Amino acid sequence: MEDLKKYIRDIPNFPKEGIIFHDITPLLQNAKAFGQAIDAMADMIKGKSVNYLLGIEARGFIFASALAYKLNLGLVIVRKPGKLPYKTYNASYDLEYGKDMLEVHRDAISDGSKVVLVDDLLATGGTAAAVGNMVRRLGGEIVGYSFLVELTELNGREKLKPYPVWSVLEFPI
Repeated sequence: MEDLKKYIRDIPNFPKEGIIFHDITPLLQNAKAFGQAIDAMADMIKGKSVNYLLGIEARGFIFASALAYKLNLGLVIVRKPGKLPYKTYNASYDLEYGKDMLEVHRDAISDGSKVVLVDDLLATGGTAAAVGNMVRRLGGEIVGYSFLVELTELNGREKLKPYPVWSVLEFPI
């Protein structure tokens, strides 16, 4: 999997000074690299008892939808407020400069549904932890969290304990 790292473009000082942004768009543009990434993520989930993959807006949709197709699983999407047409349940979480919120349809996750949460990147873990809390409050069971990229120095996986965290690529910040 190390050769997939060559498809991640580092952009210094984005979105602000001192940050190195790990841009996944070159990986998405390369069919072979994208396929390898999806295969690697699928291999980490395969064989586990799962009902749904839950894609977190926005880049999590890319990976969760491809994985849902590959693994023949249902897909649940988590969106920013006001984007879902039916009754929703929401979770707020802290950002560097304030708060944000995500929503899911109330009927998307039923009691006992086994869910893997999918996103492109694990940084501090705040977003994934908030979505995990929302899943549990709706009666779902978290099987694990799946990411393409993990920024290991930010220790985001600590916020996701005791659940497994599967990452294809690891980067320092």
